[in-house]
Amino acid sequence: MLQREVKDPRIGFVTITDVHLTADCKLARIFVSVLGTEEERSHSLKGLNQAAGFIRFELGRRLRLRYSPELEFRLDDSLEKEARLEELFGQINHEQEEE
Repeated sequence: MLQREVKDPRIGFVTITDVHLTADCKLARIFVSVLGTEEERSHSLKGLNQAAGFIRFELGRRLRLRYSPELEFRLDDSLEKEARLEELFGQINHEQEEE
C-alpha cells in the first residue's frame, strides 16, 4: 500500500520494522527504517504522518475493522546501530588478528 497507493513524493524507500499496538487498540506506533540522508528520513516521516489518515482508512476498510487505531509513525534507527556495532566488532577482530 505504501509503495503503490500513497502518492507523496517525500516518502522514500521505507521499510516497516515493527508495530506496537496499545492494549485498547486505539493507537498503533509504526516503526520505520528509511534509506537516505537525515533530511530524506525527516521528509519521509513527515509524508507518512501526513498520509496516516488515508492509510488508517484503507487498513480499516481492507481488514474490515469497526474501529481503526490512530497511526503514529516513528523512525527506527536499530539497523543503523546494528551496522555500527558490526563495524566496531570488525575493528576489534582485525586488531586482535594483527597482535
